[in-house]
Amino acid sequence: MERVKELWESYRYQLLILVAVVGLVGAWLLKRPATSPNQLDQTLAMSSTGSMMSAPSTNGGQVCVDVKGAVKHPGIYKLKGGARVNEAVAAAGGTIANADMKQVNLAKQLADAEVVYVPVNGETIPGTSTAGAASAGPTAGSSSQTTTVNLNTATKEQLCQITGIGDKKADLILQYREQHGQFKSVDELKQVSGFGDKSVEKIRDQLAV
Repeated sequence: MERVKELWESYRYQLLILVAVVGLVGAWLLKRPATSPNQLDQTLAMSSTGSMMSAPSTNGGQVCVDVKGAVKHPGIYKLKGGARVNEAVAAAGGTIANADMKQVNLAKQLADAEVVYVPVNGETIPGTSTAGAASAGPTAGSSSQTTTVNLNTATKEQLCQITGIGDKKADLILQYREQHGQFKSVDELKQVSGFGDKSVEKIRDQLAV
């Protein structure tokens, strides 16, 4: 006890000051508003939202489309994401003189791997009457609809849609077209190996020139 009294006598002023400082700090901490869990969650959410808003968009990308039919340079073209049919047609050099643009929706947004087909006058786009980009195959549920294919612009896939025309006959039609130029009439198809009067008559309503 004597030792404690000696220490108290020697350091009592320092101890009193220390107690006073601790008291002031404690009082300040009690008055300071504590952050609730809800406030913490809101702060984190705001921070996360801000990060998401500042992140660059990755939805741009590119789309790859196959432009066919009555255009100057048919082929596969890469365009920026969100591009429209009119941009695909322009990339293919624009349309030829007898293109039927009434059937083409130039404002339609393109999808990746889509086929853009521009018909010629008198031709109907397979599977649709107003689409700006039609696939090479018929639309599901349209088996009863007659598909008209132009002998002068049709691709192999489109020729194969005609009843009675398979891969071999489609190749023969394309070969004849390369060697003799455009068909002048549907009857000229009889000049192609494998086609006779009866076979041409069966598919006449599905063909155009």
